[in-house]
Amino acid sequence: MSTDNSSHVYRLHSTLELPLEDVHDFFDDPSLPDGIDDVDITRRNNTLILKAVATDKSLSKYTPTAQLKASVTENRVYEEPEEVRRRKSGPQWGDEEEDEPESELVEFAAFKGDRETVLQNTTLQYEMFQVLCEIAKESEKGTLTAITERDGDLEATRIVDGDPRPSSIEVVEGAGDNDSNGGGVNWRDNKFISE
Repeated sequence: MSTDNSSHVYRLHSTLELPLEDVHDFFDDPSLPDGIDDVDITRRNNTLILKAVATDKSLSKYTPTAQLKASVTENRVYEEPEEVRRRKSGPQWGDEEEDEPESELVEFAAFKGDRETVLQNTTLQYEMFQVLCEIAKESEKGTLTAITERDGDLEATRIVDGDPRPSSIEVVEGAGDNDSNGGGVNWRDNKFISE
């Protein structure tokens, strides 16, 4: 099997938002990670689902492969920058007619939430996380942060407004089991860590 079983996504948080058209353009000729042959794009009402198609044909057709989920919203996009619009909407002296700025309604895909919301199913999960990172680099708005493991090493990922930023992981020791305020992390029952 060609998928990387030693890679995992432990924690992920995304506030990415980009035009739906940009998502479709990205998948016109994507560079996909090993293990993913293609990505099926389906839309159900206001939900966009990007599902991994495994290269490994020995996987059962009933095995749920990893998928990215985004909500689709319609936003008004103005031709001129917001600062210019604000300046023009200031106090007007006289009876000048204010021209409505040029705008259009654009559908956006919002990859917002934690791992369970944005990235679902375990087969090819790390590979679809890599796809999400590439989408994040195309996004001009939002942040993607994650903690992953690859070949036994923990890696931190942080992409802000399409720009990869330096990031690190800090492991700190908790206060211990007899902490009465419950402020420590319960590592045995933590929704961000999976087997």
